[in-house]
This record gives sequence, C-alpha cells and structure tokens, in this order.
Amino acid sequence: MNLTIENIVFIGSVLLLISIIVGKTSYKFGVPTLILFLGIGMIAGSDGIGGIQFDNPQIAQFIGIVSLNFILFSGGLDTQWSSVKPILREGLALSTAGVLLTAVSLGCFVYYVTDFTIYESMLLGSIVSSTDAAAVFSILRSKSLALKTNLRPTLELESGSNDPMAYVLTIAFLTLVINQDQGLISVIPMLLKQMVIGGIAGFLFGKFSKLIINKIELGFEGLYPVLVIALMFITFSATEFIGGNGFLAIYICAVYLGNQDLIHKQTILKMFDGLAWLMQIVLFLTLGLLVFPTQVIPYIGIGLMISLFLIFVARPVGVFISLAFFKMKMRRRFYISWVGLRGAVPIVFATYPLLAGIDKANMIFNIVFFISLTSVLIQGTTLSLVAKWLKVGLPEESKAQRNMNHLISEIPKTAMREIKISPHCKAADTKIIDLGFPKNAIIAMIKRNDKFLTPKGSTVINAGDTLVVLSEDEEGLDDVIKCVN
Repeated sequence: MNLTIENIVFIGSVLLLISIIVGKTSYKFGVPTLILFLGIGMIAGSDGIGGIQFDNPQIAQFIGIVSLNFILFSGGLDTQWSSVKPILREGLALSTAGVLLTAVSLGCFVYYVTDFTIYESMLLGSIVSSTDAAAVFSILRSKSLALKTNLRPTLELESGSNDPMAYVLTIAFLTLVINQDQGLISVIPMLLKQMVIGGIAGFLFGKFSKLIINKIELGFEGLYPVLVIALMFITFSATEFIGGNGFLAIYICAVYLGNQDLIHKQTILKMFDGLAWLMQIVLFLTLGLLVFPTQVIPYIGIGLMISLFLIFVARPVGVFISLAFFKMKMRRRFYISWVGLRGAVPIVFATYPLLAGIDKANMIFNIVFFISLTSVLIQGTTLSLVAKWLKVGLPEESKAQRNMNHLISEIPKTAMREIKISPHCKAADTKIIDLGFPKNAIIAMIKRNDKFLTPKGSTVINAGDTLVVLSEDEEGLDDVIKCVN
C-alpha cells in the first residue's frame, strides 16, 4: 500500500489507536510498549501484512528530530532540580565520559570482529553509545519503579543529557568516514564548540523563555503550551544555527523552566506529557515502517554479538570508569550499567550515514536496529527483576508520585490567614507569578469588592484585595506576609 494524501490520516490514526490499546495491556506480559510500537510499524510495513511502502530516511530523520525535541523537553520539564542537584556531577560524568568510553570500547570491538575501518567502527560505536531518553523515561515511569536514594534521578538525568554527546560523536566520526584525509584531532574543536555553545544557549533561552511566558498576555490558557512549543523549537534551531548542540540546549532550557514559577505551569506540564507519549509512538511506528525485517535477518549473528558486548562489557566499562571517582555502592553501579537502554535515538542517528551515502550505511542501520531491539527486550523487560536482585528497589508503597501530581498532595491545610493588601504593599499591582511566593503556601482565593476570585499565576493583585492564604504552618504564613508587604 502506498501512502497518499487520501489514506495517510486514516492509516496513521488506526496505527496510533492500535498502539495505545496494545500498549495499555503490554506490561501485564512484561513487554515494553516501545517494542510493541516498533513491532506494529514493522507489521504494517512493506515486509508485513500492511504492505505500506515507506523507504525515506530523510522523512524518518525529520520525524525523529521533531519527536526527540518533545521527548527531551518533556523529560527536562519533569526533572526536579532538588533531586538532580545532589547527583549532578555523577550524571554529567555518565553523559560525557561514560558515552565516550562506551563508544570507544565498542568501536574497538567492532573493528576486530568485522571488516569495518576504524572510523566506521567508531561511527557504529558512537551511534549506540548513549542511553535512550524515550526508552528510559517510558519504561521507568510506566513501571513506576521506586529506586533507593538518588538512583532514579541519576538514570533520568543521564538519559536526558547524554544524547547530545552521542550525536556530536556520530557527526564527528561520520565526517572522518567521509573525509578520510582528516585526522581525529581535527574534529575535537567541533566537539567542544557543540557542547559549550549548547549548554550556554540552553540556559540563556531558558531565562528568555520564562520572561516571555510570564510577561506576555495571551488571554487563553490553551495558548500557553503552544507558546512553549514555539520557544522549544526556537531554542533548538537557533542553537543549531550558531553551531551549538540543539538537543543539549532544549534539555537544559526545559530543566530550567521546569523548576521556575510559570503561568499555567500545570497545563503546560500535562500538555507536554501527552505530546511526549504521542511523539514516542509516532517515532517508533515510523522507524518500524522504515525497517525491512528481511534485510535485518542476515545481520542477526553479528548484531547479537555486538549487542551482548555492548550490554555486558562496553556499557559497564563506561559506567565504572566514569564513576570511579565518586562514592557509590557497587550494586548501584551495576544497576546503572544495566539500565543502558538503547531505543529510537540510535536508529534515528543511524539515518545520518544513510543520507550521507557511505558504503556500509545500510549494514550499520540494520545492525543498530537489531541492537536497539535486543537492548529493550533484554534490559527493558528485566529492570524490576534486576532492581530486586541487586536490592536497589523500594517497596510498592514507597513509589514516588509524579511531579505534576504533587500539585494536589502539596496543598497545605493546617494554617489559614486573611491578608489585606494596602497601596504601599509590594504585592500591589503585581502578578502572583512575580511575587516569589513561598513553596509551602498558596493563595486559595482573593476577595475583591465583595466578590471572590480564583487566583491564577497571571492574576494581578490590586490594592484593597484580601488574600485568603493557606500554609503548612504559622511560620509559612509569616513568610507570606514578608513576601507581600
């Protein structure tokens, strides 16, 4: 079946519906939803019963980049700085040195077991060197794994921040494969430029985005998520334009925004959570359609050998060496090694050699696909079992709530006070979002001219208003008084 304007919407919606329904029941059998999304795409493809003809790496890459924007941005928004700060150094070590060591060790192995050149081997190693944000976020959160101490934030920080390093390494070694006369030293400035500019741009765009979100008056709550989407793509494209790493920029931007007071923040978080799931499904379906199972079969042997080396040797080497200078229990290091899930990101990166037209591009793509498939099957289905075996999991009742759900449970109930706003108060003529309100208190309602208003972040407090404030304790109410007076 050929994709046309007449049937693309129908086919896409049917595949999406099937993916959601099948994915809802998949964990009863211990199968990650991402594998099912890939499988549905493969079944619907030209080698499957659907017969859909799709062989366009350029479109697949475009869909992949757009999807990764949403997935990384949503993951960043949901990252709490308070949980990330204690493990920031470990996470950065894993996402930089860990990725590099994994790529080099796997590249050396590929060089000795195949007829690839050293640069082609390093290219393959780079493509699969990072843990996949879509896979890690999806599987950890769908399984609601409760892990001890700061283990889960470490895993999520690594997976959200290590794709840029893998991307830079992939582009660098692809450049060396294409331009055989260049040396390894020649790509180092590009590596540094991408990471430094990406990091700085992400932080600056985060501050700029907060200013735009809180200052602009849109009139409709539903437009604020749309505004954030526009800011997300501006951050990515502008960073790429000036030579930085767009993936790193949008992740840092999102982490910054997720830990700031924003107008309609709950609406934005919920919208991006849904969009991230949609993009994961679309991405895996697209990559499933792009893959021809009959072309993967000849590479099962070498693919399995490389995949097992990656899981049991290259990934642990990267983890243990990059974390060698940090105090951490051995079983935690082993578990971090095991959660080295490869998913859609390596497959998206594998489209770059295809579009570049290098000799072994098709072989690299099929091997990478097989590695991603086996990684999610072997590691993704055993995360709970390995956590229990290594004793790094927590009891069922200890499972942490999602950050968005805290908005309900954190509403304080023990202390209340009415605060009259005089013309001399600093809160007068100020938006609630700009007050810097204490985290342990909320404005439940505002009494204005004998009427009661439901406050929002964009609500401007007027002189003469009476604020009905709830707090966890009297000390919190004292902090509120200091904030508004």
